[in-house]
Amino acid sequence: MDLFEKEKKKAAGTPLADRMRPRNFEEFVGQDHILGPEKPLRTAIEKDQVGSTIFWGPPGSGKTTVAYLIAAHSEAHFAPYSAVTSGVKEIKEVVAAAHIRRSQRGQKTILLIDEIHRFNKAQQDAFLPHVEKGTIVLIGATTENPSFEVVAPLLSRCRVYTLERLTEPQMEQILERALSDEDRGVGKQEIRFEEGVLSTISQLADGDGRVALSLLEFCVDTISPDVKGTKSITIKDVEEAVQKKSLVYDKAGEEHYNLISALHKSLRDSDPDGALYWLARMLAAGEDPLYLARRMIRFASEDIGNADPQALQVAVAAKDSYHFLGSPEGELALAQAAVYLATAPKSNAVYSAFSEATKDAREYGSLPVPFHIRNAPTAHMKAWGYGKDYKYAHDSPDAQVEQEHLPDKLKGRKYYRPHARGFEREIKKRLEYWQRLKTKTKGPSTKDS
Repeated sequence: MDLFEKEKKKAAGTPLADRMRPRNFEEFVGQDHILGPEKPLRTAIEKDQVGSTIFWGPPGSGKTTVAYLIAAHSEAHFAPYSAVTSGVKEIKEVVAAAHIRRSQRGQKTILLIDEIHRFNKAQQDAFLPHVEKGTIVLIGATTENPSFEVVAPLLSRCRVYTLERLTEPQMEQILERALSDEDRGVGKQEIRFEEGVLSTISQLADGDGRVALSLLEFCVDTISPDVKGTKSITIKDVEEAVQKKSLVYDKAGEEHYNLISALHKSLRDSDPDGALYWLARMLAAGEDPLYLARRMIRFASEDIGNADPQALQVAVAAKDSYHFLGSPEGELALAQAAVYLATAPKSNAVYSAFSEATKDAREYGSLPVPFHIRNAPTAHMKAWGYGKDYKYAHDSPDAQVEQEHLPDKLKGRKYYRPHARGFEREIKKRLEYWQRLKTKTKGPSTKDS
């Protein structure tokens, strides 16, 4: 059965973005890193061997469409659901039907859950036994990081594929196909574009193919034809259309990133008033409060770090408080965290140190652990030199010894350089004091690790 047959019979009122959903790999644009010829996922789809999978990517990048392509290449029954509109009752019914279908006919069921992050942990846990037994092949689509939003047991049973934001040339290709398609697109209409219109639409859509098609459709539907029946669309028409539709596009479009940037920079610049305003703006616009909580948790480590170690605890507590209280009460905890983060001393020393350490780890590969700090649980390992000359810190009056902990190739590297701000001032003094002790002490004793 062709799952896309229904697409051909859709009513005229169906949105252009829905009508133009790709029906095969030839029509699909973008995501060549996972769907290009000979790529493992592409091969698995074509051979009907796709297991439970999570697709993570920005809005309009093709997550749901890939799920439909998987179903189109499979003999399985396909059941699409949205976590926004469907509840546990509907899912239980489809799972029960899948069990009957599998036991009586040997047919598997592909269950698509769009916006799977909308299900809470208990609801996601309910999928586990059915995925484990093979009753269903779960395909989840999410715009949120599955590491945070999908429970670990379910995540471990799924392959995760990351989809990328569409490029402007890719979106122009999608728009051109809609303009030329006479059956599903607007190819039957006489349309003339000012030079640069498609490029402008692509830029304003900010990587979201659905937004690009919706904006094109809005322009085509609202422009009146001339006496010859031709619709002429200018860049000004597109810009005015964006203003009229901005409330629809803001959360997933450019303004979303402008607002979160404003919040982040207000926090970094220690401006609690700016931080409160931009936080309130995003909440009022319907932004997911947990997204804002995650951004503040990241900020606490990246921009404050050990200048105020309490900042990370405050940010995590705000996230937990919102989880417990919900809106609107829980939003006050986010506001409290924003003020705390804005007024805390700032340091990016941990962020910079970890970035440098990560760079070395990737550049130098698997450097051997120095023998003196290797564990030696067996006599053979001791005989091979594991743990030899290890200096036991607690044998020193100050618990400080002079010995190298980095591989020979990185000997002497200094990643963490604390600033003289906030609590890091104390850390800086502590490290300097320890260094003075080490230069005076050659190490009081050696001990097996």
